[in-house]
Parts: sequence; structure tokens; C-alpha cells
Amino acid sequence: MKASPIGIFDSGYGGLTVFRSIADKLPDYNYIYLGDNARSPYGDHSFETIYKYTLECVEWLFAKGCHLVILACNTASAKALRTIQQKDLPSKYPDRRVLGVIRPTAEVINGYTSTKSVGVMGTRGTVNSQSYLLEINKFFPEIKVYQQSCPMWVPLIENNEHLQPGADFFISEYCDQLLNQSAAIDCVLLACTHYPLLMPKLRNVFPSHISVLTQGEIVANSLADYLKRHSEIEEKLAKQGERHFYTSGDPAVFDEHASIFFGEPLKSDKM
Repeated sequence: MKASPIGIFDSGYGGLTVFRSIADKLPDYNYIYLGDNARSPYGDHSFETIYKYTLECVEWLFAKGCHLVILACNTASAKALRTIQQKDLPSKYPDRRVLGVIRPTAEVINGYTSTKSVGVMGTRGTVNSQSYLLEINKFFPEIKVYQQSCPMWVPLIENNEHLQPGADFFISEYCDQLLNQSAAIDCVLLACTHYPLLMPKLRNVFPSHISVLTQGEIVANSLADYLKRHSEIEEKLAKQGERHFYTSGDPAVFDEHASIFFGEPLKSDKM
């Protein structure tokens, strides 16, 4: 069987922050990253639309030879992953696997809170899906989860305005709304892969006793563990350290913004 790259999918740029951590943790594997920039952001779309878009992109990555695809997108993980895993893979792709970012985070969140009160900040789609609330409570029913949607953050980041003074109002507003829900919150999860770019300002907004978690390292560690436990998948993977980037949008525009998220210049091709 021909060796296979690992597929990494996001609705746009944010998944590159997760890819960066995965590539640092597991540099030897081949990767294909796909950003559906032409149809992003996904956050305010319906379940049905997000499922349709996500499945189309997953199938595109399958056609590129990927046997394992990571949905490095919280909205897609919340609204499409379960249906793809339970409906599409068994009937059409029984030898393929699709993983998300919500479960790996929920599995370890208990290690970051002593008050058992956790804040989750994400897009409207992720928050409204209740996916983090359900998944965390499945593993740790004693943890109380407080959620806050942040609809302005992704547009600010994608327009490279997130570190400008004009962004301060929207950053403080959503953080205050979250903390006003409970004084016991001692851990805040950034449940959108764009949000790590706000970390310099979030560190100044949140009190020092509150841990602010990003998902890249958590997902990378989870993937490494998954590959150790699933040799039937791992043995199919190519290991030349190659990385290819694709976008459904304009590659020139993608390349200009993507380096901010990935941490180095890159060159993409049209999907």
C-alpha cells in the first residue's frame, strides 16, 4: 500500500496553530493541510452546512491519499465529526480515520483546574453546540463549565487587527462576560484555533491565577499517543517530513496570512 500523508483540515487559518504543534512534536511524517478559506468562517453556519463542507474537504483529503485526517477546527469538530465517524466512515471509508480537537482537550482538562470551574471561549457555533460542556462532563462530571462566544475575535485576527489598540474593547468585553459567570473560574480554554494569537493580550486581561490553555500541544500529544496505540494506521503513514498546503481560496492571500499562524513563510496551492 502506498504510504499516506496525515491530513489536517481547518475552515481557514486557525488550524495552522495546531499543525505547528503537531509538526514540532511529530516532524518525520508527511502532512497535507487544507484550509477552506473560500467558505470561512464556519462559526455561524448551521450544523447541516458545516457537516456538508467538512465532509467535502475530508473526502478531498482522502482522495489525496490520506488515511488519517485531523479536524484542527473546533467548529467542524463540534458540528461534523460525530456524523462523519458514525455515518460516513463505516459505510464508505472503513479503513480511514477522522479525529477532532474536542475530545483530546476534554480528556486532560481536569489537570489544569483546582476549583473544578472551567471557562470555554469559542465561536458561536462551538458554544451553541454544547460539545465542550457534554464532553468534559462525560470525563469529569464534577467540573462546572462556563461558556462564552466571541464572535468578533476571528474577524479581528484574520484582518491582522488583533494586536492593535482597537481590539482591546472586544477582548476585554468577552473576557469580562466569561468571568462574570463565576468567580471560581481558574482555567480558561481557548476553544478556537485562531485564539492563540491573542495570547499576549489575554495574559494582561486575565488575573494571574487563571491558566489560559491553547490546544496545539494537547492535540499533538494526543495524536502521538494515538499513533502508538494504532499501529494499523501508523504503518500506513509516509515519513519523509514533507508538508504541503492547500486552500480553497486565493493561494497568494492564504500565504500572506498563513505565516502569521504557522510561524514561518509557506507556499500553498489551489485546492
